Amino acid sequence: MGTPAGVCPPGRKQESMPNPLGTPNQPGRGGLPTPPTGWPIGSYPTYAEAQRAVDYLSDQQFSVEDVTIVGVDLMQVERVLGRLSWAKVIGGGIVSGAWLGVFLGLLLGLFTDNLLGPLIAGILGGIVFGVISTTIPYAATRGTRDFASTMQLVAGRYDVLCEPKTAERARDMLAKLAL
Repeated sequence: MGTPAGVCPPGRKQESMPNPLGTPNQPGRGGLPTPPTGWPIGSYPTYAEAQRAVDYLSDQQFSVEDVTIVGVDLMQVERVLGRLSWAKVIGGGIVSGAWLGVFLGLLLGLFTDNLLGPLIAGILGGIVFGVISTTIPYAATRGTRDFASTMQLVAGRYDVLCEPKTAERARDMLAKLAL
């Protein structure tokens, strides 16, 4: 009798499945979220600087698989892009709907002898859909949100952590980068 699926037979070491990079999955990386581990080897005010530090380690042939970039002091930032009005909402619906209609009309036109008919029908249908899909949510706000914005998750700083076995070497290498 064999062993159930997913159970390692007695006496054999269980191998982890490789990820798309072809490397075995490490515990805590992938699957369920786990807090990052390791010793801090650098702290940077921007993600670009933390990324530059890891890239430097990689260029120096350091095993970057032991390194993690962690955003600390997370903030949700909403950047206001501008005021919304009915004209902007309807205009945006017309434009986005027309583009959707062009795509669908061209796609349907591939299967007919006449390209113009499906294209015009697609554009008109897309405009109707676009206007409906933008005006209903805007009307539902009843003027409580008359602005457009984007949301971002940003960190106050970015710490670079490394596994303890190689952290001291990595910290020494990054000290040379700062010179």
